[in-house]
Amino acid sequence: MTKRSPFRYFEMSPEIIRLAVMMYIRFPLSLQNVEDLLHERGIDFSHEKVRFWWDRFGPMFASEICKRRIQSMRLNLWRWQLDEVFVKIDGETHYLWRAVDHEGEVLDSFVTKRRDKKAALKFLRKALRKHGRPEVIVTDQLRSYGAALAEWRSLITA
Repeated sequence: MTKRSPFRYFEMSPEIIRLAVMMYIRFPLSLQNVEDLLHERGIDFSHEKVRFWWDRFGPMFASEICKRRIQSMRLNLWRWQLDEVFVKIDGETHYLWRAVDHEGEVLDSFVTKRRDKKAALKFLRKALRKHGRPEVIVTDQLRSYGAALAEWRSLITA
């Protein structure tokens, strides 16, 4: 069975739809600015179509970009920095766990009430499931990370 194109019912070509949506995503342009820029190139449509295309195809394009980015990072040295921050939510102290890659992009975040091995392991598993395995993991020497990483490594080798 062949995979159907998501662009099959649109009168514009997929290249033009992709160009309009990517211009709106990539640059700080309004919908009207995208319409004007493409109108200067001889492509005529309303800004409402760009908004509709963004609603329809934006998540698909975003997932493609994310997949390509992860694949390119796997070819290079991919380093994560793991840390936790104290936050107050309704007057209670919670912990915001974060994974940041070597480019400074926040990969994942997780809020818990405890700052122990169980919470660190849960966060680590979630981040690894979502983003793959990094080459190097740098931490702030919290003992919870050491215990969680040791258990995680033992699960992988077992």
